[in-house]
Amino acid sequence: MFDEASLVLARAVCEWVGLELSDAESAEMARDCTAMVDGFATLGPRHLRARRARARQEKALSAVITGIRDRPEHPAGPSALEAVARHLDGDGQPLDAHTAAVELLNIIRPTIAITWFITFAAHALHRWPQHQELLSADPQGDNAQAFAHEVRRFYPFAPFVGGLAADELTWQGEHIAKGSLILLDLYGQDHDPALWEAPYRFDPHRFTRAGRLPDNLIPQGGGDPARGHRCPGEDITVTVLATLLTELVGLDYEVPDQDLAIPLSRMPTAPRSGFVLRCR
Repeated sequence: MFDEASLVLARAVCEWVGLELSDAESAEMARDCTAMVDGFATLGPRHLRARRARARQEKALSAVITGIRDRPEHPAGPSALEAVARHLDGDGQPLDAHTAAVELLNIIRPTIAITWFITFAAHALHRWPQHQELLSADPQGDNAQAFAHEVRRFYPFAPFVGGLAADELTWQGEHIAKGSLILLDLYGQDHDPALWEAPYRFDPHRFTRAGRLPDNLIPQGGGDPARGHRCPGEDITVTVLATLLTELVGLDYEVPDQDLAIPLSRMPTAPRSGFVLRCR
């Protein structure tokens, strides 16, 4: 499930941005982007793999950016690829090819990272199959969104996010020196019994009853995405996850015996087996 989901997302997002890739190149993009995400919170071999994968894709995308600039503007209007390639800075100059490649990868990589949530969603449907009725009754509606929110709350994709204090400040009586590293405990807040009733119970209904998305749900960071550490692609994540959830529920499949344990000592984590399923 993990491998196939990453490939589906890689093909979809690359087509959306206007990047024409062969099947082999799409597979390499999927592998490299999952390696980048897998190495974000560690040192050693995983971190080195992530750095090599990033360098490989930035080099390839830099060449694509240069090729775009050498041809007339697409008559159908700019794709995301063309918009990045032809963007001018405040001095009226195009971004250097490497910076433009980084910006393009900043669209592609986070989309492919939804692979983790899709795999967790499959795990949740297998572990609590009674929720399949919730999704079947309202395909791509509020129930699918609620299930997607609960997957993001319940499953431990990232433990925390960090940032440096831009200035001296006092918060809730605590002095924070300028330049201090501040960590936001994502997993802790999303499982805090002071904020969530029965936080270790998987219950999508908590979001069908919420009326609006509570501010204390922070699996992808907190605050305003324009000024804080909340992912600006959160709404896209929820929409993609809800859409693919309804596709998953519609499949006729079985789950063979495998190791579905999710180790909390590894970040980002996932079911050890990657969640193998067999379509009938």
